[in-house]
Amino acid sequence: MQIKDNSIKQKKSVIKDYIIMAAVVLAAALLLLFFPQKSISVLSISKKYLFELAIIFPAIVIIIGLFTIWVPKEMVVKYIGKTSGIKGIFISIFLGMLPTGPLYIAFPMAAALLKKGAKISNIVIFISAWACIKLPQELAEIQFFGIKFTLIRLALTIVFVIIMGITIEKLIDITDRKNIKTDVKKY
Repeated sequence: MQIKDNSIKQKKSVIKDYIIMAAVVLAAALLLLFFPQKSISVLSISKKYLFELAIIFPAIVIIIGLFTIWVPKEMVVKYIGKTSGIKGIFISIFLGMLPTGPLYIAFPMAAALLKKGAKISNIVIFISAWACIKLPQELAEIQFFGIKFTLIRLALTIVFVIIMGITIEKLIDITDRKNIKTDVKKY
C-alpha cells in the first residue's frame, strides 16, 4: 500500500511540475504578445542562459553522481544532519560560500545533500550562503565599501540566513505534522 501511495504522490508531483511549467510558458508568451518590442532581447537572453546551462549542466550531473557515490550518508548525517547543531550551521555556511557560480548549481547539490540526510535548515543555509556570501565577492566588496561595511553586512547576512533556515525548517515540520494528522484521520 505504501509503494502505491508513493507512486501516486510522485505522479501528482510530476503533473504539478508540468502545470507550473506550462503556466510559466503561457505567461511568457502572453507577455511577449503584449510587449513584442521586447521579444528580440528576451529570446537573446534566453538563448544565452540556455547555452550556459547546456555547458554547465553535464558537469553538475557528473559532480552530483560522484558526490552520491563518494560521500557516505553517515558523513552527511554526522556533519550537517539533524544532530549536527551549530557545527552543521557553520559547515553549511562554509560549503555555501566557497563555490563561485550560478545559484542553479546549488539546487541539485542541495537535493543530493537532503537525500543523504542533511537537515532542512542546513540546506536552506547552504543555498542562502551560496547566493549571498561568496569569498571572492567579499574581497571585492572590501575594496569598494571598506572592511567595516563588509563585516557588518556579512555578520547580518549570516545571522538572518541562520534565522531563515531555522524558521523554514520549523514551518515545514508544522505542515508535515498537520499532513500526518489528516492522513491518520483518513484511516
